Amino acid sequence: MAEITSSDTPSAAASPAVTTPKPSLWTKLAYGFGSVAYGVKDQGFNYFLLLFYSQVIGLDARLVGFAITAALVLDAISDPVVGYWSDNFRSRWGRRHVFMYASAIPVAATYFLLWNPPEGLSQMALFWYLLCMAVLIRTSITFYETPSSALAPELSDDYDQRSSLLSFRYYFGWSGGNAMSVLMFMAVFPAFATATIANGQFNRDAYALYGVIGSALIFVAILVSALGTHSRIPHLKPPPPKRRITLMAIFREIFETLANRSFLALFVAAMLGAVATGLSAALAFYFSTYFWGFSPQQIGLITMSVFVSAIIGSVLAPIATRTLGKKRGAMIIGLIAFLGAPLPIVLRLMGVLPDNGHPLVFALVLGTTMIDTGLIICFQILSASMLADLVEAAELRTGRRSEGVFFAASTFIRKSVQGLGVITAGFVLTAAQFPAGASPSEVPQDALLRLGTYYVPTILCLWMAMMAVMATYKLSREGHEENLRQLAAKSAGDSKAD
Repeated sequence: MAEITSSDTPSAAASPAVTTPKPSLWTKLAYGFGSVAYGVKDQGFNYFLLLFYSQVIGLDARLVGFAITAALVLDAISDPVVGYWSDNFRSRWGRRHVFMYASAIPVAATYFLLWNPPEGLSQMALFWYLLCMAVLIRTSITFYETPSSALAPELSDDYDQRSSLLSFRYYFGWSGGNAMSVLMFMAVFPAFATATIANGQFNRDAYALYGVIGSALIFVAILVSALGTHSRIPHLKPPPPKRRITLMAIFREIFETLANRSFLALFVAAMLGAVATGLSAALAFYFSTYFWGFSPQQIGLITMSVFVSAIIGSVLAPIATRTLGKKRGAMIIGLIAFLGAPLPIVLRLMGVLPDNGHPLVFALVLGTTMIDTGLIICFQILSASMLADLVEAAELRTGRRSEGVFFAASTFIRKSVQGLGVITAGFVLTAAQFPAGASPSEVPQDALLRLGTYYVPTILCLWMAMMAVMATYKLSREGHEENLRQLAAKSAGDSKAD
């Protein structure tokens, strides 16, 4: 079917053929809360893992980056396999829920082990331990995150409802992961400060406790989401008819499903965005701790502001969907967010800001982080909702529901490419001649300025390239509603034929 390129705004004359019952508030809450599991895992990988293994454990930062990226590459095959498998799985609990229930214990157990490496290991032994744990946690969480994410297009086929549903998911994903960071900076790190380790952020025992709390929260989130959406199983889409499946047939069907220009736009844009996110996240606490000289309590306050950001993003996304349409809303909000993100660093490099310790510096970083992160969350929600709308377009072409394949592609990008951002962060630190294992007072001022000078143009180039590619996405509100009408007509025709 040719893609619809009309304006991405509501049409009074058009009325979508809604076939799925509207999800209740409880369903949205339970579905959304499940993303706490991925949020905790993602927050740990993005914000703590590089710092923990390089500055606390003592593993070379480049080895940490390579271990994380190698794990992503080794694990990448699990995403399309699990996505395709869950699309075609048959059970009395539907296509998705068996995977969600089965993943709870493996995900929680491997996350605990990641933060509790054996003591006394050599550099290479630490590298292999990190690599193995990273592969295990990423593979096990695939068996939860891919089927769980694929529920979104099944829980609602309405253009606006999908943005609302995904707003809950992103709100809890960001809030859950952020809650762990706040807990660490506001309570755990201060509690683990000692006479020999003045900053508890560099005490490995603090991260051992983090592993216990994080793994428990992951386990609870998975079960709450699986149980809370269990009653919707009768309303979910059935698997395709049984057929003989070969390896070549699997790859052919995956290619047929994803062969869409709008999907390609989202795929490439997400690749660039994942690299930028990995770079930004890996260096976030380097900037907070070293570049700005913030205390753990100040970092905790900045991290707490993300709770407000999650509210901003989750409230703004449905509004943008209704008033601007998903693509236009994502483009406008994304440009504002990504151009504004490095603004405080640019002002410092220009010599505009006062010295560290001045109240204005903290206030500026706090305010820009809160607003900018809220806009980024809104952008992510709109992007995910745009991806969900491609499910029906693919169904018209192939005759198959392939939510798992689409969202597996999204998870694949986050896993396989975001590690490049961590590697980039490692090289930025190396280019800036940033000393490993140094306390904030031991880092030369020139190294801090080089860190900002190399970081800003790199992150801006990645984000602007992402926006340019996303501009080629074509599916509009009218196009999605036309797809629903054609599917409804086809279903009615098939029923009459039977």
